Amino acid sequence: MAMRLKVNGKPLEVDADPAMPMLWVLRDVLGMTGTKFGCGMALCGACTIHLDGVAPRACVTPLGAAANREVTTIEGLEKPDGTLHPVQAAWVAENVPQCGYCQSGQIMSACALLAAKAKPSDEDIDAAMSGNICRCGMYPRIRKAIHRAASATPAGRGKR
Repeated sequence: MAMRLKVNGKPLEVDADPAMPMLWVLRDVLGMTGTKFGCGMALCGACTIHLDGVAPRACVTPLGAAANREVTTIEGLEKPDGTLHPVQAAWVAENVPQCGYCQSGQIMSACALLAAKAKPSDEDIDAAMSGNICRCGMYPRIRKAIHRAASATPAGRGKR
């Protein structure tokens, strides 16, 4: 069954079972491998995407739930001219990635947090990021990068 959706700003028609998880639609049908498979049970956050600005887990979000909606993946954050999203730039500046496997999900969750709260506190960050697991334990760097990104965006400039 053909489903219409918009992925990273591009209208698409996807011919797949509406029950297929968005993770597999993105990776196997559309060839977008930035969204990672972690646990398959929405517990680790590696597969986090945005659906109309909200950050669900793609492993448990069916294609049917994304029909006629805006899907943003890690591939959609970078601007067409190659400029990194402020969160991506902060990740690089703070040397967050170690193995890197969880990073696309971490970044997508951080972007959703900053869209909802321009100047989050440490407690806000910890609460928003608690569903994202990093085996390498980069949580202090992740928090620092989120504060850096918040300071780099117009609504977040100023004191933390």
